This record gives sequence, C-alpha cells and structure tokens, in this order.
Amino acid sequence: MASSVKSLLAELANRGPHRVQRGDLAIVGQSGVVYSPAEGLNLPAVAFGHGWMTNVDNYKSLLQHLASWGIVAAAPNSERGLFPSHLGLAADLRTTLDICVGVRLGAGGISVHPEKLAYAGHGLGAGAAVVAAAQHLEVAAVAALFPAPTTPPSEVSAEHVAVPGLILSGTDMGAIDSNAKNLAAAWGGTAILRTIDKATGNGLLEGRRVMSALGAGKPEKKTQSTARALLTGFLLYTAGGDKKYKDFADPEVEIPKTSLVDPLAEEDEDSGRRSPLGQISQLLGR
Repeated sequence: MASSVKSLLAELANRGPHRVQRGDLAIVGQSGVVYSPAEGLNLPAVAFGHGWMTNVDNYKSLLQHLASWGIVAAAPNSERGLFPSHLGLAADLRTTLDICVGVRLGAGGISVHPEKLAYAGHGLGAGAAVVAAAQHLEVAAVAALFPAPTTPPSEVSAEHVAVPGLILSGTDMGAIDSNAKNLAAAWGGTAILRTIDKATGNGLLEGRRVMSALGAGKPEKKTQSTARALLTGFLLYTAGGDKKYKDFADPEVEIPKTSLVDPLAEEDEDSGRRSPLGQISQLLGR
C-alpha cells in the first residue's frame, strides 16, 4: 500500500481539500439540506438519515466533512417527531437521492453520477437507509452508523441488500436500542461490523438535542472524528471508486481505534445491559 490505513485514517479525520457550499432541498419540494463541493462533475452522493428526535443540524459537521472530500451529502429533515415513520424517512431518502442526481446543484457546475450513489444514516436513520437501499438496488453502498431497531425491521430489508455495507457501533452494542449485530448478520452482501473504541451511539450527535434530558449523553468528539473518517473512506472507495481507500471497505483489515466484530459470534455476558434512554426509545418505536 502506498499509504497505511493508519495514516489514511488520520488524513480523513481532517477536513478535505474542497470548499463546501450549502443548499436547501425545500426549493425542490423536500425538507432538508444538501452540502456539496463548490465545484465538480460526476461526483458521488450520499443521502443521510437522522436519528430519533433529532434533525439535520445535529449532523452539520459530518455532512460538511463529507462534502469537503468531494462527496455530495444530502439529508431530509422529515420524520422528526416522537412517533416517526421509518418507511416515510426511507421514502424521503430515496427522493433526496433522486434530487441529487436529477438537479444541477449550485450554479450548475456540480453534478452527481447516477452510478455513484449511497445511503447512510444514524440510529433510526440508519435503519431507514437500509430499507431505502432494499427498494433502490442501484446504489453502490450503505452505511449504518449506530443503527437502532425500526418498524418494519431493517434486518428483513438487509437480506435484500447485496452492495457493501459498513455498520458502526460502540460499547453499547448490546443495548436494546442497537441492532447492529443482527443487521450485519442479515446482510445480503458483504457487511463490515466495527465498534469504535469507547464510543456510544448518541456520541455521534452534534450540539444540543431534546433527548439530553433523558440521559442521551454529551457529544463525543473522538467518536465523531473516527466515524467521519471511517464513513468518508468507505464512501470514497465504494461510491467514488477511489482505490486509495479500499481498506475501509475490506472486512479483513484492522483499523486503529476500532475493532472488527463477527456478527455470528455468541454475545458477551454484558451485552444485555440496557440504558434508560434505550428502553424509552425502543418503547416509543425509535
């Protein structure tokens, strides 16, 4: 390898070389935002689903980060209530990706390649991304960051997803509001399940949010940095076709600050621990 995966991880943890611009999806009828490089044709694009009781503002830095590396990153801002529709968010993710492909962004100097598409999401948005991918088989990859159970179960949809998958989890993977292992085990193609050292699922969220009063915890800068790097490298290879980052989509490659997990291995004794937030979010259909 010209560059070690350790050095690439450090590189991708920093902002990329592209100047970033922001757009409003509401202009074309879909609530949400899109971040893109200031210029570029035939770019890769990802539609990103937000977590339960959050909105796109809680992922601003993540979306900007992807755009700085040459990836158009768009996120619908729908299904933000206490009882969201997972199918509704999945439909909006598909619409968002259609917009990225069908509409010239910026002043017309930015375009997305129709074969360089991906879905990603966090929490319930991760499950919605899997559901959307099962209904939109032309995408190149799917990334589920700290996925949470959905209705209908995203595991059922995962069986029909043959493209590469990246599933990230943390030390709370055994909590009731995480289905990372089951999702990876059900994946129709090759799925990589990695845990991020000392991370929790809610640590990915940026800024203040409603659920902090229920024990959601504070933003975790290290979790955010590592997750951004892993997601960026994975998308640059799978959707963007940049072979420099192929290790980020290799299920056999060890990456610093993470651990590979076999989804078919028996669970640890501590895997059944449940957080108060996890119990509440599951009961409310997170």
